[in-house]
Amino acid sequence: MSTSSQVSTYSFPVNLPTIDISPYLSSSPTRSDIDACKSAIAAACRDVGFFFLIGHGVPESVTSSILSVARRFFLNTPEEEKQKIKRRDAGDGLGDGARGYQLLRENVTKGHRDWHEAIDFFRESNEEQNVGAKGKSRDGPPYEFLHGRNLWPDQPPELKEVTNAYLDQVIEVGTAVVKAMGEALELEDYERDEFVKKTRKSWWVLRMIGYPGLRTAESGGGEISCGEHTDYGCVTLLLADPTPNALHVLSKTGDWIYADPVPGAFVVNIGDMMETWTNGLWKSTVHRVIHRGDGYRVSVPFFFEPDWNAEVKPLSKCVQLTGGEAKYKRVVYGEHLTRKVTGNFY
Repeated sequence: MSTSSQVSTYSFPVNLPTIDISPYLSSSPTRSDIDACKSAIAAACRDVGFFFLIGHGVPESVTSSILSVARRFFLNTPEEEKQKIKRRDAGDGLGDGARGYQLLRENVTKGHRDWHEAIDFFRESNEEQNVGAKGKSRDGPPYEFLHGRNLWPDQPPELKEVTNAYLDQVIEVGTAVVKAMGEALELEDYERDEFVKKTRKSWWVLRMIGYPGLRTAESGGGEISCGEHTDYGCVTLLLADPTPNALHVLSKTGDWIYADPVPGAFVVNIGDMMETWTNGLWKSTVHRVIHRGDGYRVSVPFFFEPDWNAEVKPLSKCVQLTGGEAKYKRVVYGEHLTRKVTGNFY
């Protein structure tokens, strides 16, 4: 995630747009439903950068299971078991500098340590990505940065199975969302499928995050649950428990608005790569988490990202719509991700 230094005030809760993605998951959608979805996405990404997503088809049994298993990991798994999958630096045992469990205050946002614990899972390298820049095999340790294997806890025993079942569902939803976004921009024929083509081997990330209430924060730290930032990839699908007033979104007017969970909906936001592709036509919106309640908040964000080797640069149609000059430099996503993740822990 990228950081920001916005100065802003609080506002009353404001309803985010709600978008039905089912036309892009249906085998026989109507043209009117497709057009309504495209129009809603274009407006939401232009005006807010956040929206609620319904019609995604992920069963409630699947979403409730992953929230439940994440909660049980954070609250019921002994510390010595958590330490078995602790995130370690690349080259340190099974570590790759990113995957695994992070202690409270280990994650850093804008120079401040966040008051949450988490587990990070990433797409694992496939065969054509199994040799690093230095020619070393990635099939086994020591691993290069970001190219290790996911670390799965023994407790709860079903966590891996539940997570993989959830991933099967949200990867399909992510593909539908980026397809709809490409059509919402009404791109030229040669660019229309750019988002789908460049996410076919999405270097996705799934995080399980546990937030103790800030009232339990230790003296001298933990003043924020997760600091102000933008997401550094493509599209985020956030699943969270019903905790209210925790996720704050920065509006165009400089006010913080609440993005409280809606039953059955994902909270979706666009990231920095989508802002680059659209040459700033769509903005990656600053957000943060401040959980002041007494309960323990759990969220599971899924980051649907470009392929590791994907080249991301402003699309010609978007350049035309934003003054005729590219405002963002070309980036290769894996290089961009490496720079960003390095700043999360070091």
